Amino acid sequence: MKKITILFILSLASLNLFSQIDSTTTKTGRVWNHLKYDAGITLKSIGHSFTQPLNWKSDDFITAGGILAGTTLLYLSDEQANPVFIKQGSGAPEIVKDFGWYFGSPQNFFMVTTGIYGFGLITDNEKVRHTGILIFSSAITTGLIQSISKTVVGRARPNSGNYNEFEPFSNKPGFHSFPSGHSVLSFTMAHAIAKQFDNFWVKAGIYAIGSIAPISRLWENAHWLSDVGLGMAISVVVVDGIENFMTKNNFYNTAKPKTMSWRISAGAGSIGLTGTF
Repeated sequence: MKKITILFILSLASLNLFSQIDSTTTKTGRVWNHLKYDAGITLKSIGHSFTQPLNWKSDDFITAGGILAGTTLLYLSDEQANPVFIKQGSGAPEIVKDFGWYFGSPQNFFMVTTGIYGFGLITDNEKVRHTGILIFSSAITTGLIQSISKTVVGRARPNSGNYNEFEPFSNKPGFHSFPSGHSVLSFTMAHAIAKQFDNFWVKAGIYAIGSIAPISRLWENAHWLSDVGLGMAISVVVVDGIENFMTKNNFYNTAKPKTMSWRISAGAGSIGLTGTF
């Protein structure tokens, strides 16, 4: 009897061990499959962003024209706006300035984005995974656009020259101002996250945080107002385009869970509870 009891205990222990191994293996396989799937969606989304202009319709050209007109107006006001922001920056809290710098820096940006995506991956939360991939795809797209633009345009920064001074394809850091990279990254993340919420105040708070980096670049005399404005506009357009592309193709299940409403019904000698989906 003692032998049987020992064998029984060992059998239970073995089953528990194998179940844990099987669970870990299953989880690892799930994570790996999600990683491969998400990498594919990222590449498709980036490719879509760069080829979408070939399929633009009248509304898209109107949007592009509006951005061009708005950027032109900001450009014409750059010289007057620059000293105003510098004066404001002299009294701004250092902690706010530091946050703007670190939040818009590429290494910190991608570290935060990786954290968001990693959380969704580990917890198997598809909505959070979707948000992470939306940020990644949009950031890579906007990052490439602003890097190319900075090099090709070669606009002088406020601390390096006049607002209409240009040296195309310059290798000088002081002539890589248009548009603002910090503005592009920080507002890309803010817009991508804000789109996941319906509450106005939550959205407002997220956009307020996302605006710190662009404003801090003006305070620090590192960018012109038009640099910042165009960077934020590019972020909005790219994020919206990729989000629509993902939604149209149903890459992720981001639909809100159905809610059930209950109604009590009573009749002659009976009472019932009815649930409606």
